[in-house]
Amino acid sequence: MKSFIHEDFLLQTEAAKELYHAHAKNQPIIDYHCHLNPAYIAEDHTFDNLGQLWLEGDHYKWRAMRTNGIEEQYCTGKNTSDWEKFEKWAATVPYTMRNPLYHWTHLELKSAFGVEKILNPDSAKEIYDLCTEKLRTPAYSARGLMKKFNVQVVCTTDDPVDSLEHHLSLKEEGFDIKVLPTWRPDKAMAVENPKEYRAYLEKLSEVSGVTINKFNDLLDALHNRHDFFASVGCKLSDHGIEEFYADPYTEAEIAQIFNKVFGGNELSKEEILKFKSAVLHEGALMDWEKGWTQQFHYGAIRNNNTRLFNQLGPDTGFDSIGDFTVAKAISRFLDQLDKDNKLARTIIYNLNPRDNDMIATMIGNFQDGSVAGKIQFGSGWWFLDQKTGMEAQMNSLSNLGLLSRFVGMLTDSRSFVSYPRHEYFRRILCNLIGNDLENGLLPASEMNFIGKMVEDISYNNAKNFFNF
Repeated sequence: MKSFIHEDFLLQTEAAKELYHAHAKNQPIIDYHCHLNPAYIAEDHTFDNLGQLWLEGDHYKWRAMRTNGIEEQYCTGKNTSDWEKFEKWAATVPYTMRNPLYHWTHLELKSAFGVEKILNPDSAKEIYDLCTEKLRTPAYSARGLMKKFNVQVVCTTDDPVDSLEHHLSLKEEGFDIKVLPTWRPDKAMAVENPKEYRAYLEKLSEVSGVTINKFNDLLDALHNRHDFFASVGCKLSDHGIEEFYADPYTEAEIAQIFNKVFGGNELSKEEILKFKSAVLHEGALMDWEKGWTQQFHYGAIRNNNTRLFNQLGPDTGFDSIGDFTVAKAISRFLDQLDKDNKLARTIIYNLNPRDNDMIATMIGNFQDGSVAGKIQFGSGWWFLDQKTGMEAQMNSLSNLGLLSRFVGMLTDSRSFVSYPRHEYFRRILCNLIGNDLENGLLPASEMNFIGKMVEDISYNNAKNFFNF
């Protein structure tokens, strides 16, 4: 009997199998957006055991465990052993059937460790011991895992105040996998909490060497750090925003709003939106000047559970899909930049699937022929990073744009064994196109071009788009 994760997993037709095995499977990986810890790469970190590797910081698994009735101490508890946490995760896995975690778990076991057994309470100890033994060998260090999965480029997510010391160390060493920073200036416009914002500005002032007393000083400090990031190889920015900010404002208004929040005073909702609009626009101009690509992840409502947010902090599994109305704001934001011919290459990721067709049509408004696929509809993100979500995103892009120019998949992960998400995506892509070939919706006579298209979406488009 075939193992669950076999060579033709998710591939339902002969055409899909040919596309995957001949064109997608062996393409290198460009992971142009992730949350890996660059210190782990610089020091070539080794993981103590499978529980530590899999469950440390993984809020996807924590959400599932809580839903399965597992107590918090086995998710984030500091006095609970890695084995005890893993044991509870193994007990949860059978209940994740039809959740993408079930596929991801077994893909990672097979692709990273060669384990074909189904994870459940009966197999937990055997799998834990076998994988832990491998993790203690050089081939399974942070760098070893990256090489195992044929990773060429990794772009981490970094705040403007970050020292980038680990990126610099890797660059100086000449590590053969590119590890590049990504500019993530969310805190530079987080004026909702004046006290926290003032503390952030003090850090920004210290690292930039710019004394910040007014809004133009803030821009000077950000320019300084933007230049520094570029010197370390940065080619992308990223913004985690609830919605797009494109409210009209004047320079005088922004100067006044900055003085108000800098003085520790609360801002009105209108003032917050104007300030965020100004910072987002100015940041987009910086990206255009350097030829970077700007990314926008929008649509999450974060930290919904106040009690557990206060107890555990952010990024612990209490975020959800939001239902913001954003089409007019996206149009205004992009148009303001395009009017002056200063719109950088752009990737937009939505979290609410209802926005798929809207985004797929919106990006077509600002393609200008200067770059193939200059404005991109980003791959299925977060809650949409699963089979149905990826198929829906690619179907919208196919129907309303050019799937052939899509820059493809990324991990958006903190884990060094999440690279099989690229395999998962490639299998889904090949199955989608393979089904069209099987059903006569695409011509079999064009198989050479279609195979090249699969290779491009898997690898070449990203390589060329970002100029890696």
